Amino acid sequence: MEFRSIKGTYDVLPNDADRWQRVETHVRGFITRAGYSEIRTPAFEKTELFTLSVGEDSDVVSKEMYSWTDQGGTDLTLKPEYTASVMRSYIQHNLGAQSPLTKLYYLDNLFRRERPQKGRYRQFRQYGIEAIGSPHPEQDAEIIAIAYELLIELGIKDITLKLNSIGSPECRNEYRQALKDFLQPHLDKLSEISRKRFDSNPLRIFDTKIDFEIALLQDAPTITSFLTPDDANHFNEVQTYLEVLGVPFTLDTALVRGLDYYTRTTFEIISGNLGAQDALCGGGRYDKLVETLGGKPTPAVGFAAGLERILIAMNEVDIDQKIQADKIYLIGLGDAVRPTMLKILGEARKAGLNMEFDSLRRSVKSQMREANKIGASLAIILGDKELKDKSVQIKDLKNGQQESISIDSIISYIQGLN
Repeated sequence: MEFRSIKGTYDVLPNDADRWQRVETHVRGFITRAGYSEIRTPAFEKTELFTLSVGEDSDVVSKEMYSWTDQGGTDLTLKPEYTASVMRSYIQHNLGAQSPLTKLYYLDNLFRRERPQKGRYRQFRQYGIEAIGSPHPEQDAEIIAIAYELLIELGIKDITLKLNSIGSPECRNEYRQALKDFLQPHLDKLSEISRKRFDSNPLRIFDTKIDFEIALLQDAPTITSFLTPDDANHFNEVQTYLEVLGVPFTLDTALVRGLDYYTRTTFEIISGNLGAQDALCGGGRYDKLVETLGGKPTPAVGFAAGLERILIAMNEVDIDQKIQADKIYLIGLGDAVRPTMLKILGEARKAGLNMEFDSLRRSVKSQMREANKIGASLAIILGDKELKDKSVQIKDLKNGQQESISIDSIISYIQGLN
């Protein structure tokens, strides 16, 4: 009898392992540079965790999970996605009490019984990040910028960032009814799965791959027309901050993401090098998930990316490890400075500097305390006066010395210290 790998799985042989290691090392370095710490959760969780968070009628739960009942009668599932597992750990270990903003990343194997094809496997490797605690749009923008810039650094050039907002649950209820009213006259022509989604979650019909349904949905009402003023302001600010960060994007009102827990911002990064399965990365905001899983109401935003597809999209791996030992903390004071603050952050990370910032809009005292907590060697302070003078204050947190320099010279100044 000859044993072979299970359909939809693969072996990483020695001649490929080096390539995998180099990419994984770069991913860890880039995300660590942005101030995120690694979390590792078990390979399996209680099945209810995923049915509650991802949604019982989702493809993941209804078709793709590897689930079983163990000898003790507990229903268990191999992780099909990582966010729910991270949120369970966040609640269980009360991580929110340790810091008002919890920044985590993971790199691990996940399992879905999907139809195997190029870039899609039943055991696959994924990395991602979760920022838990900030409801503000600059946190969305930072998450998206990390996702985009990491792919650029890996040498993947033919990529497109698609962006949308699905708003809060309140506006989605109104939109859901409008979409059903639009689809009702065509209901008998829809596929069986779309008719099922019509009753359970009509937004999921946008995930269809059927040409007739895709064409029909071109004329459907758009969810952005139903956003509340707060949702619309949040989305506009996300777009403004992405422009400041130099991250190009395309608005896509049909982008709803496939999991129940998303709210407001959703995004996806696709590659022209992958064919039909073109998604490299996807994510968004999920402000209700912690509460849904039994924790205190806590906003969160994150993304996940598949390593198999990234390796396919890469022409070559020639990675310059840009990991700096010294941490820098960027302190912004007031609403007016945020666009400039994010511009500084983006330029610093592109230059390989280990820089973090505060997305909770705390006082300067609280931000300085955070800088000391993470062991930063420098603090960059930007307030209204500095903004007017096109300068920043740089404080050496080791000796307390502080000086003013021009905004344009921040990168060269810091690089000159090493």
